[in-house]
Formats: sequence, C-alpha cells, structure tokens
Amino acid sequence: MKPLDGILVLDFCQYLAGPSCALRLADLGARVIKVERPRTGDGSRHLVLEGCLSDGDAVNFHVINRNKESIELDTKSPEGLAAAKRLISRADVLIESFRPGVMGKMGLDYETVRELNSRLVYASITGYGALSPWAKKPGQDLLVQSLSGLAWLNGNADQPPMPFALSLADSYTGIHAAEGILSCLIRREATGAGGHVEVSLLASVIDLQFEVITTYLNDGRRAPRRSAYNNAHAYLSAPYGIYETSDGYIALAMGSVSELGRILDSARIESFDDPDEWFTRRDEIKREIQSVLMTGTTDHWLAKLETAKYWCSDVYTWERLMADDAFTALDFIQDVARPGTGELLTTKCPIRFSGEDFGPSRPAPRLGEHTRSIVEEFDLGQDGEDGR
Repeated sequence: MKPLDGILVLDFCQYLAGPSCALRLADLGARVIKVERPRTGDGSRHLVLEGCLSDGDAVNFHVINRNKESIELDTKSPEGLAAAKRLISRADVLIESFRPGVMGKMGLDYETVRELNSRLVYASITGYGALSPWAKKPGQDLLVQSLSGLAWLNGNADQPPMPFALSLADSYTGIHAAEGILSCLIRREATGAGGHVEVSLLASVIDLQFEVITTYLNDGRRAPRRSAYNNAHAYLSAPYGIYETSDGYIALAMGSVSELGRILDSARIESFDDPDEWFTRRDEIKREIQSVLMTGTTDHWLAKLETAKYWCSDVYTWERLMADDAFTALDFIQDVARPGTGELLTTKCPIRFSGEDFGPSRPAPRLGEHTRSIVEEFDLGQDGEDGR
C-alpha cells in the first residue's frame, strides 16, 4: 500500500509548479485527476524543449504528468462548472495555480468550494502571493529568480547576474505546496476539517536562500560578494569552488587552505594559515590553487586528496554520471512512453520506503483520455467537450 492510497487530488494547474506538486502526490499513491480546458489542455503539452515530442505532446509534459488521469471540462459553461463542483465535492485535495482572483471568477475559490466540501484541502500556488502588489505580474521562473535576488549569487564578480539554468523556482514551489498539503491532510485526521494552503514562487525562492539572506540581515546588510575567480558560493571562503586540472575538473568543498597546501605539496598555499584571510584574500588563494591543480590530472589529485580525507570530487557530465555504478545503483530511470509510441525515458520519484520504490509510473494521459470514465464514475452529468 502506498502512503496516499485512497486520496483523490484534482490538478487544475498548468506548466510546472502546480503539476509537479500533483506529480509528487501521485508518486506517493494519490489518485490525481488533471482538469484541463477542452481542445487545448495544459499549456505544457505544447511547450516543447529542443523539439522533443512524444505522441503529440512535449516530453516534459509526459514527465510532469505521469501517473495522472485527464478530464476535459469547460468551467466557463454552466454544465461544465456544475460538473467541476460535483467532482470537487468528492475530492480530498484541489491544487490551482492561476493568478489571484481567477478561481473566484470561475466560482471555484476556496471560500465557495469549502461550502461544498468542508474536508477539502485546497492549495493555491501564485507567483508573488495573493496580496502582493506584484500579484498581476507573470509568475514565471526566470522572472522570479531575477526578482528574488537569486541571480546575483551565480557567476563571478565581473559577470552579470546569472539565473540557474533550470526551472528551480517552479520545482521548489511544488515541493513546498506538497509539504503544505500533506500537513493539512494530517491535521484533518484530528479535526475533520480541510484548509487552504498558500505558497508562492517568490516566497519559495527567498526561502531557498535562507542561509545567505540570514547572513545578509545580520552582517550589516552588505551585498553578497561573489568571488572574482571560480565563484561557487558568495559567502564561503577559499578553497570552495571548481578548478581545472590538466585533463578535466575537480571540486573542492570547505576545508583548511593550509592543510590543502600540505596535501598538494605547495608551500605557497600552505603559507595561508590565517582563516580570516581565506575569505579576504579568497581570489588570490584560489588562483594559487588553480596554478597547482593544472599541473596534474584529476585522478592524480583525487587520489592525494581522498587519501587525506579532504572533501573533493570529480566533476561529471551526465554521460559519465550515467555510466557510473553509483548511478546504476539508484535504479533511477524508467520508461513512461504511451503504449506503441516507442521509448520515453525519465527519472523516478526519489522517495523510497524501506528500501523499495513504487515501481514504474503510468504514462501521462492524452487530453481528455479519462473524461467518459470519470463522468460515469462520479455521476457528473455533463461530460467533456467532445463527449469522450
């Protein structure tokens, strides 16, 4: 039995933040019904990365929406709205990621639907918070990374602000939403009542920076100082960073600079024995470390550093990672292709229980694939736009 077996979730979301939250609940055993607009559905069906499509949908849509069912409902029509409300009356969880006020215009805001279902856990995901003066801004990942200050932590000091090259804000917000939903479900066991979970991309990305923002707030509110050379963390001293070797790269984490000098047999590096200087002279020290590491191979330096138990690692490409036994041991790749459409490989849920994962996922649904069966099961009366 999976932890969330018997929990019914309605996913009213598009793109990544909300659907990734619903995906995590589905991975843990919840039944997730994706409520989509007739004909077009979730916009991420058509948000194609590098031309990668499978069975007419973007491969990223398949990944984010595996283990779900799909129903087409036109909530702008009286019949579709009534069907949505009947479905909500039977659900345990509803997740929505519209701009503030949109669900209210549809007549599906929390205050309205809790009259239909007092046990419902209702999760709202916004860009900046319902009461924010930025509430009408697009809640998009790159924009939130830029507005949150996060982009000023990446890159070297002489480089412009650099965002993370992935949808970090969306993914992290989805995790927060899932945490809030699970907490509310636990509380419901004691009180019998649901609740309204609210998260925003902006708050989630600010929370992601809690360590460095706390330092900023308690250190005279001085702006973060990125290394001019091999920056890896604006608030950490040398040797923290990634360095080039004669045939690749090596990562050095926190550690004593003088000890590092002894391991590398460098009197110059060893002479930096004042820990305060490891930050104030960070770039100078990093350049000295780089000049030494360039004289040998990655394997050569790893052997010396690992023998001395100094925190370090190789720097893998995805190709090297996936060829390594450590990756194989994770058993982390699965095929989520729809039957008869070839292979579509992606990652698995990273959560295990007692050493076991939950097996292969079901493929992502075609638009409206389950409309007819859901309409019949829940006696919704009016079925999808095309009668499926």
